[in-house]
Amino acid sequence: MEISSQYIASEIESKWYEYWMERGYFHSEPDNRNPFSVVIPPPNVTGVLHMGHMLNNTIQDILIRRARQKGFNACWVPGTDHASIATEAKVVKMLREDGIKKSDLSREEFLKHAWNWKEKYGGIILEQLKKLGASCDWERTAFTMDATRSAGVIQAFVDLYNKDVLYRGKRMVNWDPNAQTVLSNEEVIYKEEQGNLYHIQYKLEGGSDFLTIATTRPETLLGDSAVAVHPDDPRYSEFHGKYVIVPIVNRKVPIIVDDYVDIEFGTGALKVTPAHDVNDYDLGKKHNLEVIEIFNDDGSISEAGQFFIGEDRFKARKLVKAQLEEEGLLIKVEPYRHNVGRSERTNAVVEPKLSLQWYVSMKKLVDPALEAVESDEVEFFPKKMKNTYRHWMVNIRDWCISRQLWWGQRVPAYYYKEDVFVATSPEEAFQQAKIKYPDLDINELKQDEDVLDTWFSSWLWPISVFDGFNNSKDFQYYYPTSVLVTGWDIIFLWVARMIIAGYEWKGKFPFKHVYFTGMVRDQKRRKMSKSLGNSPDALGLIKQFGADGVRFGMLSCSPAGGDLLFDEKLCEQGRNFTNKIWNALRLVQGWEVDPNKTQPIENELAIDWFTSLSNRMISGLDDKFKEYRLSEALIDLYTYVWTDFCSWYLEMVKPPYGEAIDVYTKEKTVELFQCICTLLHPYMPFITEEAWSHLKTETTSEDCMLSQYPVLDVIDPQIINEMETIKEVISGLRDLRNKHQIKPKEKLNLFGIIDNVTTDLYDDPKKKELLLKMSHLESFEIVDQELENAVSFIAGKSKFFIQLTQEIDVEEAIREKEKELKYQQGFIAGVQKKLANERFVNNAPEAVVANEKKKLSDGLSRIKNLEQSIEELKSRR
Repeated sequence: MEISSQYIASEIESKWYEYWMERGYFHSEPDNRNPFSVVIPPPNVTGVLHMGHMLNNTIQDILIRRARQKGFNACWVPGTDHASIATEAKVVKMLREDGIKKSDLSREEFLKHAWNWKEKYGGIILEQLKKLGASCDWERTAFTMDATRSAGVIQAFVDLYNKDVLYRGKRMVNWDPNAQTVLSNEEVIYKEEQGNLYHIQYKLEGGSDFLTIATTRPETLLGDSAVAVHPDDPRYSEFHGKYVIVPIVNRKVPIIVDDYVDIEFGTGALKVTPAHDVNDYDLGKKHNLEVIEIFNDDGSISEAGQFFIGEDRFKARKLVKAQLEEEGLLIKVEPYRHNVGRSERTNAVVEPKLSLQWYVSMKKLVDPALEAVESDEVEFFPKKMKNTYRHWMVNIRDWCISRQLWWGQRVPAYYYKEDVFVATSPEEAFQQAKIKYPDLDINELKQDEDVLDTWFSSWLWPISVFDGFNNSKDFQYYYPTSVLVTGWDIIFLWVARMIIAGYEWKGKFPFKHVYFTGMVRDQKRRKMSKSLGNSPDALGLIKQFGADGVRFGMLSCSPAGGDLLFDEKLCEQGRNFTNKIWNALRLVQGWEVDPNKTQPIENELAIDWFTSLSNRMISGLDDKFKEYRLSEALIDLYTYVWTDFCSWYLEMVKPPYGEAIDVYTKEKTVELFQCICTLLHPYMPFITEEAWSHLKTETTSEDCMLSQYPVLDVIDPQIINEMETIKEVISGLRDLRNKHQIKPKEKLNLFGIIDNVTTDLYDDPKKKELLLKMSHLESFEIVDQELENAVSFIAGKSKFFIQLTQEIDVEEAIREKEKELKYQQGFIAGVQKKLANERFVNNAPEAVVANEKKKLSDGLSRIKNLEQSIEELKSRR
């Protein structure tokens, strides 16, 4: 088969992805093999592919493809999240553009529009993942609001209610005025922002004195019910038990004393607004204060505020400021930086608000999930994430799970008079109600208007994707899953809750391992975002560099658990790597075979060396994958393919120009190339599958994707070390040629003063022939001393030199040797310092310490040789 001179990524990627899909290679069904299952962190149905998705899904694909090769029944379940707030906002915007208001529609009418929107746009991100090469079992694609998942959500709610783990209460919540819904604590993002501190005078009742308070939110004074001071603050001791008049509304409120007040903040006097601050609410309950709710759901001033009714809260702030100035009650306004909570979805400033909501009593559920991670029954990578997890679980708060939206699973609670009936269906609720109200009509039952938090469906994901609430055959086979790959930023929102759910409903963990990826950041360590303009177009990168190139770029700079500092140049490096493999393929497949040709003895050595090197690579990859050090594994593979295979091995075995190659060398080279394809396939599936299609023989697997992962064989450290020494000699001689402008293929005579340990190495005919071939030598001779007019280099503990026909520049040669000597002395000083450290010697692995001692021994020999060379050169002056 003729191989194109260029690798055209777009054509090859489309060809192979379609090929894999047609043959059902991604699909899994339970059988007698061991399962390896992964559930995708479901992206929002509103989403499009971004850099975070590319990193996360590339990692999952690497793990699932490698598992397939290792003989597991690999199943990667894709799906999307219904994303209540984000999707409802998209649909409302779409309707507004068509001149339709949500308020003009019934719930059923709105949901019809929402489902239509979902069917039209909801699958975009999954189609984009296919461009990346994601080998998901697309036949299993799930959606958090489809029938199976919704049934599980409703069942979970009913179960928790029946176990007395759910309750409904009016509490202070995080309110998003834009989405007009409550948010959980984990959906509020706090960051420091510039604001103002307003110093306002509150007049004492019946006198001319004033108390000055400091606040960042002057508009909330419309709902003040007290002013609080610290009992030990001498500035206010005479005012205990008295009253002040709240500006603008002229409301008389008490001065209360409480040690909650921070004497150092502002003026030490605190305005108390129980309806609109969490801490003020607690003070209000403690001191039995009036609760005045001054905000409507959209953040505008309510009638209870009395003034500025209907004005937006931020406009009301300006109006309050102006009126205070007019009344002479605003003493000063000073710049002030403070933490502001914003909605994760809409970026609106969150408003503390009293609201009747449904809650999960998390403390009743948390213990098994905490113990699972502490004992490594669920193992975190990196390990440091255990501390973050522990802190949140120990201090866990109740979870508000109701949302004031229409898009989502509707709360399965049904009301009649003062009673609530929780059931999986209206009919079941009706049967419950009839016990107390025999004459009740089903139409008199009113279902709760709220929907459940999107995360309430997501925490069931590992169970529900396999229909676990019906204990299906799939669930029994694939659950618990093997590994979860996710970002550390949703450890509380999702990871912890899934572990809790796993133990609550199934008595076991939902996944054995959790690999936390870092954030994708730019070279300035800024989080990538559209607003900063530093987030590349994901599909544009694939088009420019190919999917394999982008996958390489993402993973080559992604340390385990650390943030990824993305640089487009890494994708370019990935594309170059793809081209390198392609050119190596063209070289190997271009070799003509001579069945009568005897294999050169140096080729046998090269094959044995690279075979042993491959086994060492297999072993190293196994170790790194166990610790999810996937980036390190890729860099090792890159060096193994680019340097060891392409730059060294192929040069060692390729026949002279115009000549054919022997049968055995060609067959072994193809076999080694196939091993490379298999090892590299999880990272770069397209180029490896294409290369495999050209390399495959009658005895190999039909496709690289299904090829058996190489089994670890014998590693010969001696041949690896000896070949490193020979490569050092070849490299040293190449440097001499460059320095003295000697043509690369000009035949030279090489001489060596060899240390006693490695003499046998150079006596070996295979190694000697390889040295002659790779260095373009006429001869190689071991001598006792340097010859006249020779230039030298050090390799290992030995000295090598060639004679020049022209006179050498002695002074320049001395300067070069002294420069090298200074470097070697510095290197040795560092090794000696390390070996003098008792903690290092006693705690480092034995092999590491031995390697440092070898570095010291070799370095001392090089120093001795360099000193001798310098003295010899000086004698020529």
